[in-house]
Amino acid sequence: MNPRPWSALAGGVALDVRLTPKGGRDAIDGVDTLGDGRSVLKVRVRAVPQDGEANEALCRLIAKTLNVAPRDVTLAAGATSRIKRLTIAGDTAALIAVLEKRGASR
Repeated sequence: MNPRPWSALAGGVALDVRLTPKGGRDAIDGVDTLGDGRSVLKVRVRAVPQDGEANEALCRLIAKTLNVAPRDVTLAAGATSRIKRLTIAGDTAALIAVLEKRGASR
C-alpha cells in the first residue's frame, strides 16, 4: 500500500481524505493509516454534513492549502462517506511537494 494518501495523476493528484465535519475548526491534522492499511489525510471542518456543506468546506480548505482555485478541487468519490477521494488539477510536482510538507508537519 502507498504510505501517502496522495498519488500522481496526469495534470494533478488524487488525494484520499478522512473528513470530520463539525470539527470545531477548519484544519488538516496530518496523515493517518486506516485499519485496512490505507493512508488518508485527516481533515476537520466546522461545517455540518448537510446539503454538501462539509464537502464544499473540505474542497475550499484543500484549495487554499494547495494554493489552487477552488474549481480545481473535485470530489471524485465518497460524497456521503467520511472517507473521500479528491482530485486536484495543477502542477503535479508542486502539489505533491506541498502535500509532503503538510503531511510531514503533523
